Amino acid sequence: QVPLDDHVIYSGNLFQYIEENKKWRNRFCVVPHNYGLVLYENKLAYERELSPRVLVNSAGYKILTSVDQYLELVNNSLPGVTPKSGHSPILKCPTDFPLILWHPYARHYYFCVMTGKEQEKWRAVFQDCVRHCNNGISEDSKVEAPAFTDAIRMYRQSKEQYGTWDMLCGNETQVLSNLVMEELLPELRTTIGPRLQGPEHPISVSCQISDAVYRMVYDQTKDQYDAAMAKCELERPQMESTIRTDMDQIITSKEHLASKIRAFVLPKAEVCVRNHVQPYISSILEALMTPTSQGFAEVREVFFKEVTDMNMNIVNEGGLEKLVEYMEKLSHLAFHPVKMQSCYDKMDQLKLEGLQQRFDVSSTSVFKQRAQIHMRQQMDDAVYTFETLLHQELGKLQGKDDLCKSIQRILERVLKVSGGRSGAWRRAKDTIPFLMKKLAPTCKGELAKFQELIFEDFASFILVENTYEEVVLQSVMKDIMQ
Repeated sequence: QVPLDDHVIYSGNLFQYIEENKKWRNRFCVVPHNYGLVLYENKLAYERELSPRVLVNSAGYKILTSVDQYLELVNNSLPGVTPKSGHSPILKCPTDFPLILWHPYARHYYFCVMTGKEQEKWRAVFQDCVRHCNNGISEDSKVEAPAFTDAIRMYRQSKEQYGTWDMLCGNETQVLSNLVMEELLPELRTTIGPRLQGPEHPISVSCQISDAVYRMVYDQTKDQYDAAMAKCELERPQMESTIRTDMDQIITSKEHLASKIRAFVLPKAEVCVRNHVQPYISSILEALMTPTSQGFAEVREVFFKEVTDMNMNIVNEGGLEKLVEYMEKLSHLAFHPVKMQSCYDKMDQLKLEGLQQRFDVSSTSVFKQRAQIHMRQQMDDAVYTFETLLHQELGKLQGKDDLCKSIQRILERVLKVSGGRSGAWRRAKDTIPFLMKKLAPTCKGELAKFQELIFEDFASFILVENTYEEVVLQSVMKDIMQ
């Protein structure tokens, strides 16, 4: 609810490992309103508005807090790339508190701090940056964003890749670049792996090559995506005109197609849901809702504590004069990574166990991140509601005592209406790739025959594959919503 323009979310000093000269350097790190990581030579360079040393968009990164974690992840992602005897370790950390940003394709970043408390703070900050940057496709777009993510999912399904995808993160160009790299990287490693020679550590060289290719892919993808979007904009007026003119016919044609697909697919889908989904729905909902509910409860606790502390400070330090200062801090509570971390940590308890393999879920990160974003939104909504109600009361207050009583009364009111968000629709959609995989052998090859039911003039507006998925989703929804 509160614009973050020009607001610095977090800042401080840490050490960064510079790969070019293999030295550790002190850096001043700033996290601005867009959640990018901006590294300066020092605080003075930042205050003088000099150019930063490094800018990092952290979409797709994982935050690691030990060198052993990092080496395990690197070795698993680079099979066959092993150093010969005599090579020095890839990374030596001067303290016991490293923070490593790992990406399957892009450059890795190495940091460390002096204490465990600092490490926890920066871990919370980095994770908040990743969480925000991963959510790079705006959910405000009710048409374009779902269409894009559905297109990505359908493309991967055409390659027999079902289930969740951890690299569906970042903006559209980043997602498309990840899609290209997913196919390109295995071939690249097969080609360059045996040729890695010389004094440089082979894993380090391999990571550098991957990063160079990734940046090249990103630049080319951005150009092509921008060109495709420009072409769409040029064609939009004609398509909108056609839709306005033929809306009734388009809807009738779509409903006719859906009825035919439904008659063909629904019996198979219902059997699949009954045998493979319905028995596990209660387990899925319980596994998801227990940590999610605890997270939302923690949001309420953190909000209660912050407002109560503010009220006590007003009692002890001064009334209305200090209120503006306190409310300014409260307005950014939802975006304070350290204060919100206790809410986000509740999702670490999420365990899908056997359900993860059954429904082709590569990891639980997509569910955790979705819930954590809703927690941040709930906190922001609570703060906004509190601010609005308090503002309405200010003109009626007679002094400090009146102010404190109003704050307490409004706090209790906000806590009564503040609650978690329903995500049944999104959870239902999470089972779609699994059902698509189950139904593919008997249904996928038959879909082409339904194309002839669509008038050629409407082929841009009605897609068989999309209608097919809608029918399957409907078969799941009635069980989810019961």
